[in-house]
Amino acid sequence: MANQVNLPVGVRLSSDIEERSDYGRRPFKARVRWVDPATKKRPSVSQPFDTREAAEAWIEQLKLKARQGVDPKTATMTLAEYGTANMELAMRGLEKKTTDPYGAGWRLRVVPALGHLPVSMLTNGAVDRAVVGWIGDGAKKSTVKNSLAVLVRVLEQAVRDNIIDRNPAHVRGWQRLYAQVQDELDDPRSLALPDWSALTTLANALVARSADNYQGWGDVVIFAACTAARIGEVSGCRVGDIDTTTWTWRLRRQTTPGPGGMEDKGTKGNRARPVPLIEEVRQLVAGRIAAAGADKPDARLFLGPRGGRIATGVLRDATHWDEVVTSFGYEHLRRHDLRHTGLTWMADAGVPLHVLQKIAGHADSRTTEKYLHPDNAEITGAGDKLSKHLRSRSGPALRVVGE
Repeated sequence: MANQVNLPVGVRLSSDIEERSDYGRRPFKARVRWVDPATKKRPSVSQPFDTREAAEAWIEQLKLKARQGVDPKTATMTLAEYGTANMELAMRGLEKKTTDPYGAGWRLRVVPALGHLPVSMLTNGAVDRAVVGWIGDGAKKSTVKNSLAVLVRVLEQAVRDNIIDRNPAHVRGWQRLYAQVQDELDDPRSLALPDWSALTTLANALVARSADNYQGWGDVVIFAACTAARIGEVSGCRVGDIDTTTWTWRLRRQTTPGPGGMEDKGTKGNRARPVPLIEEVRQLVAGRIAAAGADKPDARLFLGPRGGRIATGVLRDATHWDEVVTSFGYEHLRRHDLRHTGLTWMADAGVPLHVLQKIAGHADSRTTEKYLHPDNAEITGAGDKLSKHLRSRSGPALRVVGE
């Protein structure tokens, strides 16, 4: 295997488990060490766990892999690391016209959604959620197909290397799932949070569930919903993009995963757009500007707890998003649905269609129209307004047809 040192079958591992209160929510640190027969050095790998039982199970799994000749460092690789080391093997036999879209699917879809997970921890459920996310983000069928295909190939190599027993990427029925999600997106209002209280309650719960109780996660969630922005666009926001005189945000970039890590690029459609900052988020924004430095226009308004750029997957994992939203009965809710929330609220507040389209950055007004929800009273009222308009223009001479 490329970039891998295979240990002789039967290599012996030494192990230990250390328990420390300062490790936070994962106090049990498991470690295994072994002697490299070529260099005589003693490499090691370690991993924190919630319970001693989980740590012991991890050690036993590595011992099993070692007996099968798998390097423990390889056995604990993340999907991104393993794919980088073995992509040539996974792609063997394919023509360039196929490897190019597969490579794009790997970089733009698979790695951002699943790359942080150890190969041995990938499950059918994790892959299912990734596929739902791709579809919800607007990926075409061909894009989903290519992304799944390259994931299947990489994990087939992991099966051959005895890292996993079966391939969890063999997802069945995703075409039906695609149709289902598309139906939901035809009614994006159904994906929105109901009101301000629901939003702030969710934001507070996400902060409380994070390991460090980092308030920044809640700020990102509230800001994204109130500006109808994508998480990547929130991550790309700089101090200089905010006008505190008019309280508007000149949204001009997004931060997304790329081949070399997180990178900034233009907005979707490459068009800057003005976004209003409502009164409810102005104090939040002012505090962020003060923390970043009002005299530093290029400083990012939102960062992770260690100063890193924020990605939707980072937010999900740090806040235990899936667990928290499910506890509130929002099983369907994804980070992107914060955008649906903001646009739905603006539409219900009476923001005109052409203004809403500009804030959303939609190229086609038919996409924006999906957020409108005129009820019968509004339709009747529109008719009354038209009659009043005609009568005011025609005066008493206007005769109703049929009189």
